[in-house]
Parts: sequence; C-alpha cells; structure tokens
Amino acid sequence: MSIAVSLDDLPAAIAARPWAYLLTVGDDGRSHLLATVPTWRDTTLLVEAGQRTRDNAVRQPRVALVYPPVDAPGETSSYSLIVDVEASVEGELIVLQAMKAVLHRPAIAVATQRNP
Repeated sequence: MSIAVSLDDLPAAIAARPWAYLLTVGDDGRSHLLATVPTWRDTTLLVEAGQRTRDNAVRQPRVALVYPPVDAPGETSSYSLIVDVEASVEGELIVLQAMKAVLHRPAIAVATQRNP
C-alpha cells in the first residue's frame, strides 16, 4: 500500500527520518546505493557523493531516495518514504529536485496483519 506525499509535505516527512539511500544506475544497468543524510537548500536536497555516484547521476539523472522505516509496523513512520528525484551534479554534490513521493508499507506488515 502506498500513500502519496505532497511535495509541500515532503520536508516534514523527511525531517522524521534520519537518513536515506540514494539509488543510482550505472551504464551496465546495475544499481548503486549510497547511504546518506541529504540536507535542504531552498527547495532542493543536497547529497555529498563519490565519483561513481556522481557519474551515474550525470548519465541517468532520474534517481530515487529511499528513507527506510524508523519504527515497527503500525504507524506511518513504519513506512518507507520513497522520493523520485531529478539529479544534477555541482562539484562533489548531487542536487536533487523532488518530483514525486510516497510512503510505502512493507509487504511483511500486510502478512503479519493477516497471520498474527
């Protein structure tokens, strides 16, 4: 189950989560994950990243941030926050412009509710 998060509500949703994975894709189609703590600059998020992540973002700028759940199943804080973003590179920083965001409940929560 997914719950849409408006871009206006995104800063509050992110503030409740301490860190995220930045997912990029290389030329070979393999995903690359970076555990990071994005910071806000005006209406964009900034991520310090290594060369591989920056190169991936230049070649394929549609990337994703995934904030894992912070609590056990039950509350919306037990949902992952998935943010589709458009990336650009400024030096050693990746600048992320949010395009869409959802809270996504893990399938295990559904199974647990059906089979307590």
